[in-house]
Amino acid sequence: MEFVFTLKYQMSVQDCEEESLIPRLGAAGCTDACITAGLRGRLMLTFSRRADRADAALLKALKDVRKALPGARLIEAGPDMVGLTDVADVVKVSRQNMRKLMLTHPTTFPSPMHEGNSSSVWHLIDVLIWMQSRGTYKIDQRVMDISAAAKAVNLVRECRHLDDRKRNELAQVMA
Repeated sequence: MEFVFTLKYQMSVQDCEEESLIPRLGAAGCTDACITAGLRGRLMLTFSRRADRADAALLKALKDVRKALPGARLIEAGPDMVGLTDVADVVKVSRQNMRKLMLTHPTTFPSPMHEGNSSSVWHLIDVLIWMQSRGTYKIDQRVMDISAAAKAVNLVRECRHLDDRKRNELAQVMA
């Protein structure tokens, strides 16, 4: 199967030389990635990778990028953190339809991971599972699988910043 996903990185100073970036990524096995450079020191790779499982595709890409750019720091794996418009695009409904679902099902619609005045952000897999459970939306299983894998990568990435004592303390309080 083919899985489409993104990996966003903060680059180290030695990895910012654009002329060597493409050959290094290619030599490490990232020939299936489209490279987007934004701000200096940032890099987004959009992969279209074949694998038996989504998590295998994502983990292999992470290893390949680490081999090519050992100083790069992962910022985010996607598709994961999304707004309603992003979910609407994936499910092929209007943003208004997504907003209506959220507002008319306040007790069952997934809670956002961030809620602000101007926008809220959800883990894509959480909303897709909720929509699929309603039985009226056909969702590509590959998208379900890759968004679940991306969420796992992002959660592990964030947890690295907690010490074991704090992690255990929080786990007990939140259980």
